[in-house]
Amino acid sequence: MNMLIRKFEEIGMKDVPVVGGKNASLGEMYSDLASHGVRIPNGFATTAEAFRSYLKENELDEKLENLLEDLDRKEYSNLDKIGGEARKLILQGNFSQDLEQAIKQAYKELSGEKHIEVAVRSSATAEDLPEASFAGQHDSFLNISGEEALLWAVKNCFASLYTNRAIKYREDKNFKHRDVALSVGVQKMVRSDRGSSGVGFTIDPESGFRDVIHLAGVWGLGENIVQGTVNPDEFYVFKPTLEKEKMAIIQKKLGAKEKTMVYAGSNGHASTMNMDTEPGKQDQFVLSDREIMDLAKWALEIERHYRKPMDIEWAKDGISNELFIIQARPETVHATAKEELQVQYKLLEKGKVLAKGNAIGSKIAVGPARILESPREADKLKKGDILVTETTSPDWDPLLKKVSGVVTDRGGRTSHAAIVARELGVPAVVGSGAATRNIKDAEMITVSCVEGQTGFVYQGELKYETQEIDFGEIKMPETEAKLILADPERAFQLSFYPNNGVGLLRMEFIITHMVKVHPMALIKFDELENEEARKQINDLTRNYPQKEEYFVDQLAQGIATMAAAFYPKEVIVRMSDFKTNEYANLIGGKQFEPEEENPMLGFRGASRYYHDLYREGFLLECRAIKKVREEMGLENVKLMIPFCRTVEEGKKVVNLMAENGLKRGENGTEIYVMVEIPSNVILLEEFAKVFDGFSIGSNDLTQLTLGIDRDSQLISSLFDENNPAPKQMIALAIEKANKAGKKIGLCGQAPSDFPEFASFLVKAGIDSISFNPDALLKGIRNIKKAEEEPEKQEPVV
Repeated sequence: MNMLIRKFEEIGMKDVPVVGGKNASLGEMYSDLASHGVRIPNGFATTAEAFRSYLKENELDEKLENLLEDLDRKEYSNLDKIGGEARKLILQGNFSQDLEQAIKQAYKELSGEKHIEVAVRSSATAEDLPEASFAGQHDSFLNISGEEALLWAVKNCFASLYTNRAIKYREDKNFKHRDVALSVGVQKMVRSDRGSSGVGFTIDPESGFRDVIHLAGVWGLGENIVQGTVNPDEFYVFKPTLEKEKMAIIQKKLGAKEKTMVYAGSNGHASTMNMDTEPGKQDQFVLSDREIMDLAKWALEIERHYRKPMDIEWAKDGISNELFIIQARPETVHATAKEELQVQYKLLEKGKVLAKGNAIGSKIAVGPARILESPREADKLKKGDILVTETTSPDWDPLLKKVSGVVTDRGGRTSHAAIVARELGVPAVVGSGAATRNIKDAEMITVSCVEGQTGFVYQGELKYETQEIDFGEIKMPETEAKLILADPERAFQLSFYPNNGVGLLRMEFIITHMVKVHPMALIKFDELENEEARKQINDLTRNYPQKEEYFVDQLAQGIATMAAAFYPKEVIVRMSDFKTNEYANLIGGKQFEPEEENPMLGFRGASRYYHDLYREGFLLECRAIKKVREEMGLENVKLMIPFCRTVEEGKKVVNLMAENGLKRGENGTEIYVMVEIPSNVILLEEFAKVFDGFSIGSNDLTQLTLGIDRDSQLISSLFDENNPAPKQMIALAIEKANKAGKKIGLCGQAPSDFPEFASFLVKAGIDSISFNPDALLKGIRNIKKAEEEPEKQEPVV
């Protein structure tokens, strides 16, 4: 076997000491995963022995060691000088005849008769291991053609073992410099400059949720996505339903993709240029749904093979239209984390928002803002500062250990700034657009990444608190404890909380924040009178041939994200329960909503669904649910009808849903009803013949039992769920549901606020209690305490 060159087909993960983690992984996948359909471009690698022989024959070992002895290991003030001299020494060396001929011969065998373009990448023998993986330590050279250009690229890869960032990284990891060698991978070039490229994780990179695959992509070369130059497209694919061959794409986010990086020049040494992306392509996803699914399946195969979460790079050849995996390495941030141990950050106040963007991590940082244009301004950065800059690259790495947070103008969740922030465990807000303009140097700011997928930069030093919780120590009670949720951005993180599923998913939040448009304004767009609303709707729906499809797609994505986060536990989705004044606030809504004196008791809930004013809008809601359950395969979604005044009304709605593909009992479809009107309690036995289960809405039931308008400040103090009247209503509803053999739960704040209320519900025989996330743990404690109390003979009320 050649000691200087190894073909991909000859290497695997056992050869990490020989060819480094990156090349070993490529060889392993090329040999073992092709049979599973995973496409890897062929290639070869120079060995660690080749690199060491290069140093020896050019008498560089001692020179490099002596040079590094002079490194300032305290302040690293001379890192730039030492790194430059080390690289110069290597670049001045010459290849031995054996190594030069071995590289040329391997290239000839890979190319055939014609010199082909190749990608030339560095792979250090201590790189890409689970305990030592950092973004972009060494150099790569793309679109290299011809023997001389290849030899030039290999030598430059050798020299990149001593980039400033690589030297600092080895110092931080306590690696001895002489123990690390550099292998060079030479791989058939994928012409992604004419296609697209991106990255992927077989785990959610923010929360560590393991049941999704996250893909991101841009037009052209992948450098734009790594450096954070553009905001990419993002896709989430749900693994359990992917394995069932369902359309498992639960989320698609269109990125701006303002730039496209392509090759410029020839002569074998390809340079690159960043062009403005044409508007039509900015509005187009870089991958089709079929391609997203194919890549996700490959990512799943790679994860299965390595038996750990993986970080991959993919590319689409714009000439052949073929997809390829071009790198795979272990994911290191969440793979070894203890998911049960959570440090919760809670912001106690809000301030003026200076910037917002993608939230990276789930922490809060407070400190002085330090606005830097480049790493050359390192002397301005002090430990604990929050770095504010346009974007970062691997050249920033030596500085970033000082910072308590990062804010960038450009970049997405897979940009360099995001990757390094996760590695360092500091919060980051990336892709803010204007942070460097809106934030003043040295002013105190608060970076908050605890409010969902959107991160905020607030002016001033805001108060917050932390709490460490070991979820693994929490034992669940017999009575089910569920969550009340609304925001899909928090779903993956909240899935780690101890829970029995979601007892109430409020659809209204998804409509307000993701859809934004009144459904009737989409259906009757041609009749829309408000010109500004028409413009807004045209902009939001520009990628949808039919405007109604926008509503169905966006709503389905929001619900699917929630359902996936808690799968296979049940997620009960309440159909929309806006009041008329709330519906009117949606884009285009005023034209389609009547004005009411008391919307709380007016045209809301079930009565809307079959009425001519909203029936077509409700059918869009049904289509979204059907898409989630049947196309995406998330059959853990159950449905719930709010504010159903009469049994006859319930039958109308259930029949209407059946006509539109949501038939009770078909494909496991279950439809619940809210118990929030006294008529629901009085006639519960009749409602039980129409619906599969019940959920007590204690707020509405209390206000309607006591005749209190919660919106009236004059009498709001009389609102009390502990009043005997609503408690008797609740007890009676539970008793009747139990007799009818139907499940019944309660959604509300009282069981967490008042231990005695939880005790009352448990003794009454409630099946489940649902809590807001911030009240869940307290609620679980109250339920367990109630279950442990000795039985008493007195009435529950």
